[in-house]
Amino acid sequence: MSSLYWKMRARLGYWLARYLLKWTWCVRQPSVWRWMEGQFSRLSAMGDKDAQSFYGHILLFRGQGFAAREEGLRLLRLAAAQGDGKAAFQLGIQALKGGVQQAPDALAASHYWQQAVAAGHPLAVLKLADLLQTGGPGLPADTQRAAELAAQFKVPSRA
Repeated sequence: MSSLYWKMRARLGYWLARYLLKWTWCVRQPSVWRWMEGQFSRLSAMGDKDAQSFYGHILLFRGQGFAAREEGLRLLRLAAAQGDGKAAFQLGIQALKGGVQQAPDALAASHYWQQAVAAGHPLAVLKLADLLQTGGPGLPADTQRAAELAAQFKVPSRA
């Protein structure tokens, strides 16, 4: 069959699974949940930015085990590389928080939050301005850049 058929089938299955999230009964049924995850995974594997962001968040926060968390971060990186602001924002939070295999990295967090600001994420401006104001692990404070950013986006000062 043609690739168009498979793409349409994957997209339809994804949206049906997203619709079924409204019912807690579907989420609590292991077989239904496995089918839903399969639909999310299928469209994510096809390179859909929104599906990668959505499924990455699910795996990061609701996945079972370390491998699910790492796969969620991988999907969020792919979505952020395609310009998804929500994924970039979450990657910034995770970079600043650090983890078992990685120390907190404020430089990476500022990179991801700059991506999120460019994509129009509203909270990324606040987080980036705060990070630049105070500095962090691997990133010296830059109060001048923080003031420029706050003035550009009219960020209220936190005194």
